[in-house]
Amino acid sequence: MNAEDPAIAAHVAELCQRARPAARQLARLPAEARAAALRAAADALAQRADSIRAANQRDVARAREEGLSAALIDRLRLDGDRLDGVIRDLRAVAELPDPVGAVLERRTIAQGMLAEKVAVPIGVVAVIYESRPNVTVDAAALCVRSGNACILRGGKEAGESNRALAEAFRAGLAAAGAPADAVQLVGIQDRALVPRLLARDDAIDLVIPRGGEQLIKSVVACSRVPVIKHDKGVCNLYVHASADLEMALRIAINAKCQRPAVCNAIENLLVDAALADAFLPRLATAMRERGVELRACPRALPLLPGAVPASEEDWATEYLALILAVKVVDGLDDAIAFIARYGSQHSDAIVAADEAAAARFLAEVDSACVYHNASTRFTDGGQFGFGAEVGISTNRIHARGPMGLRELTTYKWVVRGQGNVR
Repeated sequence: MNAEDPAIAAHVAELCQRARPAARQLARLPAEARAAALRAAADALAQRADSIRAANQRDVARAREEGLSAALIDRLRLDGDRLDGVIRDLRAVAELPDPVGAVLERRTIAQGMLAEKVAVPIGVVAVIYESRPNVTVDAAALCVRSGNACILRGGKEAGESNRALAEAFRAGLAAAGAPADAVQLVGIQDRALVPRLLARDDAIDLVIPRGGEQLIKSVVACSRVPVIKHDKGVCNLYVHASADLEMALRIAINAKCQRPAVCNAIENLLVDAALADAFLPRLATAMRERGVELRACPRALPLLPGAVPASEEDWATEYLALILAVKVVDGLDDAIAFIARYGSQHSDAIVAADEAAAARFLAEVDSACVYHNASTRFTDGGQFGFGAEVGISTNRIHARGPMGLRELTTYKWVVRGQGNVR
């Protein structure tokens, strides 16, 4: 198929024709009706859990046959209690405070009129993502709760999982009297569909891409719809000269090893030269025990038994695996400069007892989330109390960091007068 293929054109047209009316209908529903629709969707997912897991097992088996990486397969799985967790998150979103209708600002303007800045849904949101089928539910939940319709385009590797999840979600919406077309899954996997879909700025108000660097670049290059990027996570942890070494080791292990295949895991560890001799051999032992490959700068290499030399490319690489690049730096300025050059403005952390140094780091590192004495693994909608997230924005405009309900609203000015004319 190509972008001019009649099947692609017809499918895109149908998605867009259904989305806008559904968005308007959803926006008119009261908050409790939207919450009830999510509870019904959660019930439908729970009732179909066995068939959803079976669909996911087929996707995972196919991914293994095709030789996908361990990191991608980990993102793909819905086995164990992962599906239960997805359903719990969906129920949690239903119970969150409704963002729609909130008065963000109130002021008296010309001629004594009252003006209120009121939160409203964005409208129709397209979400384009790879690998993770949980995004199907998270994105749909957040969009519906905030009064938005969504068009979801998942990766082909999760095709059966995404279909099973979307069908259950839509059944729940319909059972609750909400428009099922508020959640639509793109049914054609051909890449040629994406440019045609993203040319429809008359029907789609926002596109959110979640995935690898190539996906993000391709969406940004072809979209006529405004894009909020959820870019790669080259996250950094800096161990300052004043750091407590036990704390630094604990945070480094968590940030790298707890779940290495996610975007908020660290890829680079920066260690102040003042404590490299004391810290790095301990780090090497801890990481070796956990199967982590270390790639080190020339100054770190002699202190890390088993490490290999790091290349220039390593510092800017999102491994999504048990690989960690380690560099010795000469103080805070050197660390901040390194992060500015190689980081992806996602999540970066400092371990330091020196409050002044920590304050400078938090102020000067230009990332969506910055941490003092804490792991970068907390950059997550659930951890931030959002219930779920539609992604982690690395944009500077509209939203940064985990995107929850508030970030899926815009606003309008409501002005009340008494026959005023200018």
